[in-house]
Amino acid sequence: MNHWIVAPIVLPAILAPFIIMVLRYHLDLQRIFSVAGVVALLGIALTITAQAAGGDIQVYELGDWPAPFGIVMVLDRLSAMMVLLTALLALPIVLYAIATGWDNRGKHFHALFHFQLMGVCGAFLTGDAFNLFVFFEVLLIASYGLMTHGGGAVRLKAGVQYVAYNLLGSTLFLFALGTLYGVTGTLNMADIAVRVAELPPEDTALLRVGAVLLLLVFCIKAAVLPLHFWLPASYANAPLPVAALFAIMTKVGAYSILRMYTLAFGPEVEATQGLVGDWLQPAALLTLAVGAIGILGSQHIARMVAFCAIASMGTLLIAISLFTPEATAAALYYVFHSTLATALLFLVADLVMERRSGAITPKPPMPQGGLISALFFVGAIAMAGMPPLSGFVGKLLVLDAARDAPNANAAWAVILIGSFITIIGLARAGSLIFWKSHDVQFLSEGDPEDREVAPAPEPQPGLAFTAVFGVVAGLIALTLFAGPALEYTSKTAEQLFTPEHYISAVLGGEE
Repeated sequence: MNHWIVAPIVLPAILAPFIIMVLRYHLDLQRIFSVAGVVALLGIALTITAQAAGGDIQVYELGDWPAPFGIVMVLDRLSAMMVLLTALLALPIVLYAIATGWDNRGKHFHALFHFQLMGVCGAFLTGDAFNLFVFFEVLLIASYGLMTHGGGAVRLKAGVQYVAYNLLGSTLFLFALGTLYGVTGTLNMADIAVRVAELPPEDTALLRVGAVLLLLVFCIKAAVLPLHFWLPASYANAPLPVAALFAIMTKVGAYSILRMYTLAFGPEVEATQGLVGDWLQPAALLTLAVGAIGILGSQHIARMVAFCAIASMGTLLIAISLFTPEATAAALYYVFHSTLATALLFLVADLVMERRSGAITPKPPMPQGGLISALFFVGAIAMAGMPPLSGFVGKLLVLDAARDAPNANAAWAVILIGSFITIIGLARAGSLIFWKSHDVQFLSEGDPEDREVAPAPEPQPGLAFTAVFGVVAGLIALTLFAGPALEYTSKTAEQLFTPEHYISAVLGGEE
């Protein structure tokens, strides 16, 4: 068996408790081991992505127990690219947290950070529905600690709301798994697909209930309207480097929808045919609309970026809801773009809030204001989907994939109008935060306190800006290499829509 498959889970699972038990009182050593662990994870992710690029689906049987009796980890193109995205996102964020001193504002930041990476990578690699639930809980438990890192009443309140809502989602997840197990007698994803295909249509009522419950759970994780209301307050009040890492968490929900509803409940399965697309597409359209309106109406930069995350999920789920190989390829390209763009805006929002309040109102100039405004401009272009960055390519691909869909006019209208509103909202915020500040300085010349500018707050501002520029470099690379990236996502979508290869690999021909 290929042991590289479990390495993205085992590495942070070993490193996190080592940091807690051995390096608890040595922050510098924690930082060294944490960065080294993320760099190693990136190397592992690149290795398994190269292994999956050939199209072979590899299975790792824990304890050498074959599926469906044992727990299996499965490496295909989709899981490999999602692990790679996680590692690419984690490196600049951990460097930024170190540079700004965020990791020293509370306890156990680096241990929780690696537990979070363990849960996310495990969710992408598992081939078992119950272990998908387990890894969901691992990443959620770690995120509870990261949410309240640094303390504060407002952050604690948002954290409690986040915990309560996700506990509700976890309860629904267990109900869904229990229902599916009662109908199929298995929780291995490939085995579920085999059993579902064998069920006669007249005996599928309970199966449809389980499929709907599972979709609700994944929609909660993906912040789909009307299940999105936990996200703006939770992400806006979390430490913003943590919120940047959380950009991958909503993608776990989108990944789970793609995985389960192309494998077990695919478009060709008569029992659940039309169940997902008919429900998911209107919700995705509303999610994008509400996200765009939230961007325009936000009065705080962190909350505005949280609504950017919601709007980007709406665009992504419009593509996923079409359930065609072309739309899925566009969605997978957009997954990379939206994750990096959301993380970039959260880091820029943190740079702003470290120098002045986060309110979107005119204030005196801030240190490094010109550089931060340039980074905000890049992030705004990327998020709004304007040329020349990857957001334009991604939205163009989604629009092209939706051209022949039944609700093509609605999808085009919502995406284009939503993009226009997003442009206006981000332009308004940027002008008030960065351009109007000079007018405020001029008007308040008589008051020395208004003209006083505080020094840069980061212990290592050079490293902080280097980390942010690393995310920008990722967006530029995704734009320059859009051709190879789209070729990979097209092959990934083709692999997703031929689930018999996945089933054969996991069950070893015993199906």
